[in-house]
Amino acid sequence: MAENKNQLNHLAIIMDGNGRWARQQGKPRVAGHYEGMNNVERITLAADRLGVKVLSLYAFSTENWARPKEEVAYLMNLPVRFFDKFMPTLMENKVKVNIMGYLDDLPRKTHQVVERAMAQTAENKGLVLNFAFNYGARDEITSAVKALAKMVETGEISSEQVDEQMISERLMSAKLGDYPDPDLLIRTSGEQRLSNFMLWQLAYSELAFSPKKWPDFTASDLEEFVTEFQQRHRRFGKVDESDS
Repeated sequence: MAENKNQLNHLAIIMDGNGRWARQQGKPRVAGHYEGMNNVERITLAADRLGVKVLSLYAFSTENWARPKEEVAYLMNLPVRFFDKFMPTLMENKVKVNIMGYLDDLPRKTHQVVERAMAQTAENKGLVLNFAFNYGARDEITSAVKALAKMVETGEISSEQVDEQMISERLMSAKLGDYPDPDLLIRTSGEQRLSNFMLWQLAYSELAFSPKKWPDFTASDLEEFVTEFQQRHRRFGKVDESDS
């Protein structure tokens, strides 16, 4: 039988463990977020080398506002520091930046920076670096359903016309073009849950979990996960004749 080798077009990562990494180092939690930021560059370049078309990173959830004010303020400033530091590398590698989330709720400076990053890289044709920032999947799905309900209300469509494609087209991931749904989700730090991340899009994604905290997750770790993913047998709910 021919060897099964899956194509990894869209990789999603829940970058977990920054705060715990910092505590283990005897440092404040924000030090972990800073190291996590630096790791984004390393993993982005590694994913690009592996042929990934879209890399979605869960950077800040709608629930993260409940964290201590000082930590939230630091996290809101991270995009400023990230793009100031790494934009030359992103441009050199033709990386296109997309931000998926409720951007209007961000502080003005943060909002301006992420909008500028998207505009500056808009013509790049390489890997799409998709940050989920102030993002929550349940809110995303609710917004899509409300948009469709309004169309039904105004008579643009009937309720019978609403289907999966219509919902998908109104999710934030629709901007990702041909690859809105992740093929593989990796979560670091040993936790094994989705934490309200891309719930619709992950319906048939392969899941993998690393015990390493995000700042310690390396390009070699990523390569191992990708190799293992390529050998998995994906059925998408169907029955494989070789299993019968």
